Amino acid sequence: MRSEGLEKVTMRRLAQELDTGPASLYVYVANTAELHAAVLDALLGEVELPADRSGTGWREDLVAALTSYTRLLFEHPQLARSALVARPSGANYLDLVERLLRLLSRSGAPREQVAWGVDNLLQYATATAAEHGTQESDPTSRDDWDALTRAAHGVDESEHPMIKAHLPALLSGTQDARLSWGFDLVINGILHTPVPHATV
Repeated sequence: MRSEGLEKVTMRRLAQELDTGPASLYVYVANTAELHAAVLDALLGEVELPADRSGTGWREDLVAALTSYTRLLFEHPQLARSALVARPSGANYLDLVERLLRLLSRSGAPREQVAWGVDNLLQYATATAAEHGTQESDPTSRDDWDALTRAAHGVDESEHPMIKAHLPALLSGTQDARLSWGFDLVINGILHTPVPHATV
């Protein structure tokens, strides 16, 4: 995967690399989607999880763990896209979720908000990595960004007054600044938004 990309990681290709038949792999994984989930789980072992400590600093540790997860997916944009729909259930994924739940629980938020919140934090991190990781690996992405910038700055104020009013902020900020702000945004929402009781 590291040399050729995730799209080359198929049951047939893996069997070829292992010098066996594809049918023999079905004992271990049911299909290519499950294979990709296993690859994702293996890579999740590289996520830097902060030491399990008590006291203050839960928010910083939570953002650090999420940032490490996002950066790992930045390095593998095809895997980030796959992670949007994959349902990993391996040991490394469970370790990540366990640590995120523990950190967010230290906020004092109710259990239901913590549970749903971790899911939303991982969705935000994964979607961000899928979008920006692809941009970094695609040579045309700079052209796309330049086209968007020109279009936004060239809008007719009478037709798009809100776009005009929110420039240059609409397109400003570094990737790191936006990622960190996004995590804070979601965390603040988790802390202040109760889960509907009818769904728990």
